[in-house]
Amino acid sequence: MTGVRTLVLFVALAAPIVAHAQAPAPAPTDRTRATHFRAADLQAALAKLPADRPASSVRVFTLDPYSVAVEQRQPLTQGASSHADRAELFYVIDGAGTLLTGGTISDGKPSGTNTQGTTIAGGTRIEFAKGDFIMVPSGVPHQFVDLKAPVQVMSMYLPNVAK
Repeated sequence: MTGVRTLVLFVALAAPIVAHAQAPAPAPTDRTRATHFRAADLQAALAKLPADRPASSVRVFTLDPYSVAVEQRQPLTQGASSHADRAELFYVIDGAGTLLTGGTISDGKPSGTNTQGTTIAGGTRIEFAKGDFIMVPSGVPHQFVDLKAPVQVMSMYLPNVAK
């Protein structure tokens, strides 16, 4: 029982420290007026992201059902994913690399409407650079590969429209 109390006390004391280490989320998007996310705030949030993970992101806006984030991709092995319920639009803010799309996620594991894994078998390589847009339709596997330096991309999820 003492171990449980110690664990609860540790979690209670550590929670504010962990929360402080994360970039603060922007205020919820107000549907009655325009919302502005300043470049300086984005750069400050990106500077706080860990560089020892393959990918991390800063949420810029969420206006349900849409979501916009800026992802920082490190030159580390990236996971593969596909989203059955939405397309994903990427805009390359900085950097260059390759996005592997299509094919199949060899070791894909479903997680809700997403499938995640470590690699794509087959697929098409799309070389990208700063300023490029890439649209990945829903259900299409995609994976950042062969990154030589950090890459920053804006990602926007575009939900499927009911027919």
